[in-house]
Amino acid sequence: MKIAVVGLGYIGLPTALLLAKAGHKVYGVDINEEKVKKLNEGVLPFKEKGLEELFKESRSNFEATNNYSTIKEADAIIVCVPTPMKDKKMVGDYVYSAMEKISENLKKGHIVILESTVTPGTTEGKVREILERSKLVAGKDFYLAYCPERAIPGNTLYEIVHNDRIVGGINEESARKVKQLYSTFVKGNIYLSSTKVAEMSKAAENTYRDVNIALANEFAKIAEKIGVNVYEVIELANKHPRVNIHQPGIGVGGHCVPIDPWFLVEVYPNAEIIPLARKINDGMSKRVVDLIEKLKIKNVTIFGEAYKPDIDDTRESPTYLLKELLEKNGISVKVYDPIVRPEESLEKSLKGSQCIIISTAHTIFKKLNWNKILFSLKEPKLLVDGRNFFKKPPKGVLYYGIGRGDVDEDIERSI
Repeated sequence: MKIAVVGLGYIGLPTALLLAKAGHKVYGVDINEEKVKKLNEGVLPFKEKGLEELFKESRSNFEATNNYSTIKEADAIIVCVPTPMKDKKMVGDYVYSAMEKISENLKKGHIVILESTVTPGTTEGKVREILERSKLVAGKDFYLAYCPERAIPGNTLYEIVHNDRIVGGINEESARKVKQLYSTFVKGNIYLSSTKVAEMSKAAENTYRDVNIALANEFAKIAEKIGVNVYEVIELANKHPRVNIHQPGIGVGGHCVPIDPWFLVEVYPNAEIIPLARKINDGMSKRVVDLIEKLKIKNVTIFGEAYKPDIDDTRESPTYLLKELLEKNGISVKVYDPIVRPEESLEKSLKGSQCIIISTAHTIFKKLNWNKILFSLKEPKLLVDGRNFFKKPPKGVLYYGIGRGDVDEDIERSI
């Protein structure tokens, strides 16, 4: 088949290249002219495990373009554009803009698939309405389905191929057509359902994780109060066959978990647990800021800008909220992340710092000379461990680890 993939980001590009590897002719459509230029020159816009090798292997079947009219040449169109959030509601501008361009080039027999995470009802509603401006009818003249991506940066290629997928069709024939296409590169099970079920299942997956993390963060606060190590508590609790508690931490980031829950609240404003979980998880940064303020610290270095370890993806990173809160309180903040910005100088990032906050537990940080780093801190020399990075508190500094109530109370906590 000939396939157009609209949006060449963290999901769109890997999907396009996997389809090309499967033997399809793939047109990668993106409005970013510089990205398209570099891709056609053989330069990838971001790092991902195995992506460079896949690019070389599948490049003969892949072409990047800014020209939406290329869609006319395709049999199927897959839309993988961002859906950011504003005022706790989905911003669908990128999706709707893409669908408008597709509508202008839509033809009978086209298969249109939306992968972007959206508020339940979007595919059947606004997306269908835009596409039918073409005077073609969804489910009759063209096929329409929602198939949410299921992948995580750092393991994207494996998960796109091996994770189970849900195809929500506007009708049964649409779902069947999409399953047939995805079966050419997906090895996981492919389940068929409606568009609304598929849309809600995507939001529900990430909401489950957010609520679970909020529970872990509540456990962390309790562990600090009674003087135990929450990580040991969770490890032992998870030995129960029906328990799977996630890990606490300084905040939740990424393109899904901190955003998708609000898409459910958008359609059900009476939700109670979901907004509470968001409040708890975002509130972990405020606890750290309160402690730093109490110690009258004015210069802080945050280790880690990416939202999770060992990747360069910074979308919705909790580091940004932490930095914002610190700066609002008149505290100077530097961020050190050699994966996001390899040119950064550790020495420059630490100059004049009184406090280090571990926001992202990059493996590369384990190789650093921490004795030297901590010795270089100015008084009062505070280390905030937001990710259980240090299994034993280092000597010579004030140490606060989230959920670490088992350590000696070197400082009087204000949290």
